[in-house]
Amino acid sequence: METFAQYILEEPDYIKKMEIVYYLKKKTNIFYDKSVLLKTELAKLFIDTMKIDVDKNEVLTACLLCACQKKDNPQTKEEIELYAKDSSEYLKKLGFSDRFCKICEEQNRYSGSKPREKESDILELVDNFGGMLMHRPERRGFPVDEAIILLQQRNLKDKNNRYLDKFVEFVEIMKGVKVSG
Repeated sequence: METFAQYILEEPDYIKKMEIVYYLKKKTNIFYDKSVLLKTELAKLFIDTMKIDVDKNEVLTACLLCACQKKDNPQTKEEIELYAKDSSEYLKKLGFSDRFCKICEEQNRYSGSKPREKESDILELVDNFGGMLMHRPERRGFPVDEAIILLQQRNLKDKNNRYLDKFVEFVEIMKGVKVSG
């Protein structure tokens, strides 16, 4: 019998993957909101634009699911620190590999897992940057230029993220892209 992990990882269509996670949310009440979609799209654009050598399917699936046990409005620092580990354990039950679960758990650095997977560095970048762009109840979203400075000088200062410089370059490229409507 096919596991959920096999089912979603074998789905080649990006939009259908999002639909699968949407229905999983309806059935199990996992965390899945517009922030997940924004961060996944950022990862997709980053990988495609900068030609990052990773399994894009795996990264996008991880982006869609890595925060699945996050609370809508976490109340304590412990809840914030534990959701990636809790999500990883949940995904293991759905049939995902140890490596995939490790990638998801390393989205933030609270687990202290080392060595970090290269895919985790992408999740970390899009999670931090995308999170700063979005409005929250306690603050408005940051402008792109301010968010990239905060990413470099606060959030990932003294952290070894192998793609940080490429991500900064990617943001500069994307600022010059005109979107037709």
